Amino acid sequence: MEKTVGTNRKARHDYHIDETVEAGIVLTGTEGKSVRGAKVNLKDSYARVVGGEVLLYNMHISPYEPGNRFNHDPLRVRKLLLRKAEINRLVGKTREKGLSLIPLRVYLKQGLVKLELGLARGKKLYDKRRDIAERDSKREMERAFRDKQKDN
Repeated sequence: MEKTVGTNRKARHDYHIDETVEAGIVLTGTEGKSVRGAKVNLKDSYARVVGGEVLLYNMHISPYEPGNRFNHDPLRVRKLLLRKAEINRLVGKTREKGLSLIPLRVYLKQGLVKLELGLARGKKLYDKRRDIAERDSKREMERAFRDKQKDN
């Protein structure tokens, strides 16, 4: 059973997600408590492969209120836990033109904090506009269908 504690809503708007990978996160001290309390912000965060390790940058985990002096730096760089074969595959993929590692959501799985990483390609402005137009037209069709059902 999974409980989502944070999502990166902007990611699906700004990127085409080619594939996703599940990774664990190395947390220190009170970070686990803050994550369980859904005090996570993934906006503007990204992952990078550095020296055979996958590191997560700019993920904000708010300090734990009762944690006092043992609290952590909210924006510190965090190590992601992946198998070596997965890391090597991601290195090959990210060397391709325009591919990035973007965190999509943070969730709890069997008591452990997991992160869903997406292998993403940036969208152009016209792609974003097309997605917005499709979403609006779909909403209009659903509304018209619902109104038609209500009249009958």
